[in-house]
Order: sequence, then structure tokens, then C-alpha cells
Amino acid sequence: MPRERYQEQLWELRGEVAALGDLVCDRYALAVEALATGDPRTADRVIDGDTEINEWYLDTEARCTELVALQQPVAGDLRFITASFKILTDIERVGDLATNLARYGREAEGDVEETVALEPLATTAGEMVDDALRAYARDDADAARAVAERDDALDEACADASETVVRELMASDDPALEPVSRMLLAIRDIERVGDHAVNVCARTVYMVDREDDLIY
Repeated sequence: MPRERYQEQLWELRGEVAALGDLVCDRYALAVEALATGDPRTADRVIDGDTEINEWYLDTEARCTELVALQQPVAGDLRFITASFKILTDIERVGDLATNLARYGREAEGDVEETVALEPLATTAGEMVDDALRAYARDDADAARAVAERDDALDEACADASETVVRELMASDDPALEPVSRMLLAIRDIERVGDHAVNVCARTVYMVDREDDLIY
């Protein structure tokens, strides 16, 4: 394969990963809306769209595998392809978590936020993913590190929210377990979205600076 075509394929891969990331971030924003409002049409749009995300993910993952197999890249190109491969997995999993949040919202019919406000937590996690993907697209290791540093605050906020939900459960004379379970699951999934943002940052830092301090 001519060198020019190989470089084009690398740029195409970057564009595919970024485009899939944009789609997942858009769907995640709809999921947050569904979580807050319980709107079934918004929730169904997210849930029904998960197949599209999965298919796109598999196609792009196959492109990564093909590039490695046919081109045997080394040094910076290999780091870029392997980082993109890993980041694709995190993007797809954020899509899965978006589907979960949409389902919680639909099931609760708008009452999922009775005890704690989940929408600000979910929005923060989504912003972290969006910023992490921008850092990847721009080869910006410093921006990736800055995003990763925000995760501790999100984790703490999620822990506080979970404690509040449990405390309300224990104080209730007639606790409804299903809504409490739904709340706790939603908080857990929001925290995981933040974790996937950190994973994207870790791979970006390694791709750009060859440093693995964020990888765990």
C-alpha cells in the first residue's frame, strides 16, 4: 500500500473514532434528558439507537485490526492505533450506560430524582467524556490530564448522592425498594461514565507522551 494511502487511513480512523464519540455524546445527552423527565420517546430513541452504535463500533474496531495486521505499524503509529482501539471500547460502553440511564428514566416516569438531583452529576460525566474525546482528537495530553483530574470530584459527588439515597431509605417508614435501587444504579452508571472518560484520557496521554501514569 502506498505510504500516502496509509496516512489517509490513519486520518480516517481518527475521524471515525471522533464521529462515533460525537454520536455517543449526543445520545448520552438525550439519556440524561430522559432520566430527568421520563419522556418515553426520548428514552426509546436512545435505547433503539444502541444497535447503530454497536455496529459502528465493530466496523471501526475491525479497521484498527486490519491496519495492524496489514501495515505492522511501529512507534507513534502503533500507539495511535492501539489507543484508538481501546478508546473505541470506552465509547461503546458509554453508549451502553446511556441506554441504562434512558431505561431508568422511562421506568421512573420522571420521578427518578426524588431524593437527589442526578441530572447535574450525569451532565458533569458527559462533559468529561466530550472533553476527553476532544483531547484525543487534538493529540492534547495536557487537556487529557486536566479532564482526568476532575474525576475525583465526580466520584465524591456520586458517593455523597448514594449515601443520601441510603439514608433516606433507612429513615423511611415504608421504603419503596425499586425506586431506591433504580437511583443507586443510576448513580453507579454515572460514575462509570466518568471512569470511561478517564480511560480515554489515559490512552491519549500514552499515545502522545508515551506515559502510562493514568493507565490502571
